[in-house]
Amino acid sequence: RYIKKFLRLEGIRQVDGITADLGVSSRMFDDENRGFSFRFDAPLDMRMNQTGDKTAADVLNTYSKNHLQEILSSYGEVRNAKTVANAIDNYRQLIPFKNINDLLTCLEPHIRGKKNRYLAQVFQAIRIEVNEEMEVLKEMMEGAKEILKPGGRLAIITFHSLEDRLVKHYMKKGTFTGEFIKDDFGKIYRPFKNITKKAMLPTEEEIKNNPRARSAKLRVAEKV
Repeated sequence: RYIKKFLRLEGIRQVDGITADLGVSSRMFDDENRGFSFRFDAPLDMRMNQTGDKTAADVLNTYSKNHLQEILSSYGEVRNAKTVANAIDNYRQLIPFKNINDLLTCLEPHIRGKKNRYLAQVFQAIRIEVNEEMEVLKEMMEGAKEILKPGGRLAIITFHSLEDRLVKHYMKKGTFTGEFIKDDFGKIYRPFKNITKKAMLPTEEEIKNNPRARSAKLRVAEKV
């Protein structure tokens, strides 16, 4: 909706190309006051837009156990999501979640596998929920379909499998579920054709210069 609003203000109806970088700003991760990283103790915020109403603390303190389990499983692919959801519920009945150290204390007995990777998955899940990232991504791609000229290109850089799966499905099949849409005559509807058959990955040199690029994937499609 932001793209459409900007184009209306500029008097533009369609464009030749759209590029979206879905990575979280390094400045946000490195700002110890924003609550995105488990490296610092800070308020459980995680809002990209700090005028938003919902914070990470709100999610942890108010969501039901089932909702928390769903978020942890779907957005973080946390293996013991049910156990962690129960632990969060037990913890908040004694002490409301306020700071990152509250969450780390709650998680410590339940960490599975490599600690940093596990914590990154949990924090990712909460951050995605706070900022409604999957919904925003879907909205952006649907808007791009309307705004792009025929032959216009959509280029998207993703940084985790959830985003990449949505982008891959939409560019290939025009849906977010991976299912084709057919008309009454059985013809498959495809709004895009893939320019990159497989996702483009960063080179070893790029990863060496920018380690945070290691999980980046670029996919490009053309509107038909």
